Amino acid sequence: MKSAKKILTYVAVSIIVILLVLIVGFSLFGASLIKTKVEKVASSTLGVPVTIKSINLSILSGKVEIKGLVVKNPPGYANETLLELGDGIVNLDIGSVMSNTIKIQLVKLDDTKLTIEQKGLTNNLNEILDKLPKGEKEAAQKTGQPGKKLTVTKLEITNTNVKVKLLPVPGKIDTVSLKLDPIVMENLGTEKKLSVATLVAKVMGALAVGVAKQGAGILPDDMVKGIGSTLGKTVELGTSTVKTTTEAGKNVFEGVKGIFGGKKSEPNK
Repeated sequence: MKSAKKILTYVAVSIIVILLVLIVGFSLFGASLIKTKVEKVASSTLGVPVTIKSINLSILSGKVEIKGLVVKNPPGYANETLLELGDGIVNLDIGSVMSNTIKIQLVKLDDTKLTIEQKGLTNNLNEILDKLPKGEKEAAQKTGQPGKKLTVTKLEITNTNVKVKLLPVPGKIDTVSLKLDPIVMENLGTEKKLSVATLVAKVMGALAVGVAKQGAGILPDDMVKGIGSTLGKTVELGTSTVKTTTEAGKNVFEGVKGIFGGKKSEPNK
């Protein structure tokens, strides 16, 4: 009897140890795989190097923490970076990771620094926007793989500070600072396929909309209209799902409709 108990105890302890090793191993190597995947897909999608300082994965809670994500500038600009993200949090359904559709409850991007630099008739943000895929087919071609389908219940972009460096003109300021309203995107990927590449494109597009909206009347008209024109050729943002939290219920595109021209998309019924 005692021998049987000892065997059961040994088996139970062995199983617990194996589970702990698997959990720790997945947390360490899973985080490394996520970091490599995000860097590769983001770099291919935006057409410039994207690096991440660290990613921490908690397998039990399904929480991913991203620190120090940096989007480099296209060649020919004085500043080294276009965007620097302070903190990113992703809450996901860990059980869906092995399925064809990864379910994400929340993506929160906080403390973002965006530096827009004017060069001739264009700027670094417009150059990035111009490279964004216009749909899932093009996103798959740019990244070299279709990737898994994602669904994102809620995406929040908060505390975004923008510095715009304009062409020097005697007697006029050449640097403008903007603080973007918080941006919320909901129910992404529920109607159309959403990959990591398309999610990256939607985030950049939403930031660009925020810049155009709050830069209207402050930034040069040709810069604001240029951003709007370029956005019109890029991946769909899902206008019915985007809003600013400081203007509850209002579509963020409403504020820039008159600037960009054309008709605003009707909300999905």
